[in-house]
Amino acid sequence: MERRITIAATESPEVVAAALESSLQLNKTQNGSLSGPLSGDVHARLEAVVTGTEHGSSIALCAVQPLEIPFFGWAFDPVHRWVLRRGLKHSVVCITASLSGQAAPSELKRSPLSAPAEFSEHQINFLATTSLAAGLAAFGAALFGQNASAIADSFGVSDAGLGTALAITRLGVLFALIAAIASDRIGRRKVILWSVAVVCLANAVSGLAPNFAIFTGSQLFLRAAVNSALVIGGIAVIEEAPDGARAWAVSILSLAAGAGFAVAVILLPLADRSPESWRIAFGLSALALVLLPAIRNHLPETTRFKKVAPGGRAQLRLREIFDASYRNRFILLAAIGFLTNIFSAPSAQLTNRYLADVHQFSSSSIAAFRGITNGVPGVIGILIAGRLAETRGRRPVAIVSLFLGTCLSMAFFLVSGPLLWIASTLAIIAAASSTLTIGTMDAEMFPTEVRGSSNGLMLLAYVVGSASGLLIAGWLSDPLGGIGKAIALCGIAPLIAAVFLIRRLPETAHVGLDDVSPSEI
Repeated sequence: MERRITIAATESPEVVAAALESSLQLNKTQNGSLSGPLSGDVHARLEAVVTGTEHGSSIALCAVQPLEIPFFGWAFDPVHRWVLRRGLKHSVVCITASLSGQAAPSELKRSPLSAPAEFSEHQINFLATTSLAAGLAAFGAALFGQNASAIADSFGVSDAGLGTALAITRLGVLFALIAAIASDRIGRRKVILWSVAVVCLANAVSGLAPNFAIFTGSQLFLRAAVNSALVIGGIAVIEEAPDGARAWAVSILSLAAGAGFAVAVILLPLADRSPESWRIAFGLSALALVLLPAIRNHLPETTRFKKVAPGGRAQLRLREIFDASYRNRFILLAAIGFLTNIFSAPSAQLTNRYLADVHQFSSSSIAAFRGITNGVPGVIGILIAGRLAETRGRRPVAIVSLFLGTCLSMAFFLVSGPLLWIASTLAIIAAASSTLTIGTMDAEMFPTEVRGSSNGLMLLAYVVGSASGLLIAGWLSDPLGGIGKAIALCGIAPLIAAVFLIRRLPETAHVGLDDVSPSEI
């Protein structure tokens, strides 16, 4: 992608060329043109050709964006066009200021969607492909929670039965743990590919399930595959991302996962068509299997895994997780995950049920509510976290966002009217920030040879927290007089994590990944 502009100057070509070199940091090339970075983006380039004219000089400027992003190029093209247009305008101002002897303007700030560090073509392709896999997994995962009310009505299941089923699906972590350990043995690529395939196949079974038992069983395997895809996908992009852009890479992965969730929300009105029409969305998830060959062709193994497993297979080193170097990190992160999921699981899975039962929202109304309060605010939260986690540090961002997000989410389940919309909007911004930042630290804190295994074991703690939260919310719903109060009570757990535990973790921002968690091989 490129954008061009030509301007005139009264000075001679020699004077103009010198001004370009000094004001825009351009260098002469072999063909006589000048080339250098474009302000405001680490990848964009600026090329300039100066020619003499009757009245002075003609300056032909060309801003070039060399990145070609597979699968998501359409989403980033508007951003790239804006970056090039803004960069060219800034370049013209710099040239004019230099030729007139005025002070040069300051460098442009980067767009939140622009990478804070330079990615190679391999790295950007890897990030885009892994993000597609994460999006498909997140879409498949969201369908049960989004359609929980319609599914429960279809099978004649109570709130307690629904909460129990959601808790049972969390037991899929046992299979996810095996997959996570396998990623340290056979690599990230194979695990991600198999996980996406299982997500699609499990939702095919769910969509055709004749009873709630078969539906719950298939969702158990789906939950295992989703956990594997998202956890190992997050590990993979962190391993491939350049230092200074690891949290940003996770934010892009999270945006793709959020897009998958958004598709599930968009399809929610289908559930209003008939008692069984919720099955259509599950069928669409199954059809996503046709994208698997494209993912397979574009997804290589991570560079770091290939270093520890030159032959394609590595020796398992589970004991390393519990040695003196990493034991405390593991305990802290597992405890944080356990406490946060006691609240996040019932909050995420039972929100639609809460809106339908307590506030009498229809499926279409829920879709509109979630789209307005979760869509753009969620993107904002992810972008803020991706930037602040790199500039301000992981710990302060995680502490503040988790504390505020939990308080706002608790308020959401206790208020009504306009406050319901306000609380949900602000809560999702903070929650997206805390989830991204803590998730980044989960992968950064351990070396390559045990990164998958450690995150798999932590996932076990997370899912125990999720199951506990779902059971607590379901059981306390009647005694407390409603599902909203029961879910809000679960919010005490993540507040404990925010206040007492996160601050004990080491800071990982501005530190190389291999310095944060050096290999013991």
